[in-house]
Amino acid sequence: MNYSEKMLRDDALKGKTIVVTGGGSGLGKSMTTYFLELGANVVITSRNIDKLNIVKEELESQTGGKVLAVQCDVRHYDQVEAMVKASVDAFGTVDVLLNNAAGNFISPTERLSANAFDTIIDIVLKGTKNCTLAFGKHWIENKETDKNVLNIVTTYAWTGSAYVVPSATAKAGVLAMTRSLAVEWAKYGMRFNAIAPGPFPTKGAWDRLLPGDLKEKFDLAKKVPLKRVGDHQELANLAAYLVSDFSAYLNGEVITIDGGEWLKGAGQMNLLEEVPQEMWDMLEAMIRAKKQG
Repeated sequence: MNYSEKMLRDDALKGKTIVVTGGGSGLGKSMTTYFLELGANVVITSRNIDKLNIVKEELESQTGGKVLAVQCDVRHYDQVEAMVKASVDAFGTVDVLLNNAAGNFISPTERLSANAFDTIIDIVLKGTKNCTLAFGKHWIENKETDKNVLNIVTTYAWTGSAYVVPSATAKAGVLAMTRSLAVEWAKYGMRFNAIAPGPFPTKGAWDRLLPGDLKEKFDLAKKVPLKRVGDHQELANLAAYLVSDFSAYLNGEVITIDGGEWLKGAGQMNLLEEVPQEMWDMLEAMIRAKKQG
């Protein structure tokens, strides 16, 4: 038995319907896959419906589970309300909301436009608020209980971190909302918890954050006391436990899964202080070229 193996029994999520924003790629896809393997129905959302439909077919074939793909830009409340309705129409009820959709990039803050800053705030903080509010109102109005919201944050939500200031700002807000609603909405039968992952390599996110050979120059595993990055199944195991009934007495908590990284040195991106201005110019050009491509 090792950390890359599956933790819960096969029927641990049987009968549950789980909405995973950003569930079509990266860590969201890994968590979705395990939820399906444990018997859950899963709704995956993102802005790219074509990509979602491909993932839906792949995961249904792989797991034998039921996936609903819903196009939704979490920044827009009307689209989130439509996603709630589509989910309920398909499965009758939704038991769990996993707020996973996010955006991030590294940059000296003075180089950011107001619009760039807003983009991250809108996806991470406003998007999480939109989904939480829409599902929360639905559950309260329909007197549905035993509901569960799990938010993906980051360790720099409480430490802060240079060079990812919009993300740190937004994630701090999500963490505050998690803890606040854990108290306020417990009376309605809702639980709120969060996971703060350390380095878990995903091609899309890491290519955007550290394009080119920067991944080699700034090896995040070297900052982790355990001297490795996380395995996706480790995060999926933790998420599955937190959305299952086995964690029924856990409420308002944030669980860090980072191999001790933040304790070793707060601020995941603080090491970027060593990047010279010339390299920032090159990095910015590479990111722009990637966007245009």
